[in-house]
Amino acid sequence: QVQLVESGGGLVQPGGSLRLSCTASGFAFSTYAMRWYRQAPGKERELVASITRGGGTTNYEDSVKGRFTISRDNDKNTVYLQMNSLKPEDTAVYYCNTFTWKNYWGQGTQVTVSS
Repeated sequence: QVQLVESGGGLVQPGGSLRLSCTASGFAFSTYAMRWYRQAPGKERELVASITRGGGTTNYEDSVKGRFTISRDNDKNTVYLQMNSLKPEDTAVYYCNTFTWKNYWGQGTQVTVSS
C-alpha cells in the first residue's frame, strides 16, 4: 500500500532553516508528481510546493517563493522541502502528498517558528 512518511520538522527561530523529507513506498515514485501542503491552526490546508515526476518543473505558493525549495531523489523515493528564512507565519503541520488513482497523504510533521 502507498505510504508517505514525513520527517524533519521541529522548533526553529525566525530566520532559521529546516529541511523536511518525505519517503515514499508502495507505488512507482518516479512516475508521479509530488507536493507539499501545510495547515496552520484554524486555517485550511494549502499547497506550498509541487514538483513534476522528473523534477524538471517546480511551483511554489507566492509567500514561500525565494525561501523554500522542493526537490526529489527518485533513487531514494524521497521528496524534500528546504525551508530558509523561516517566519512565524510558516508555523503549520506540513504534509507530503501524491495523487495516483486517489490522493495520498503522510501523517504530517510539525514546524514551529518562534523566538
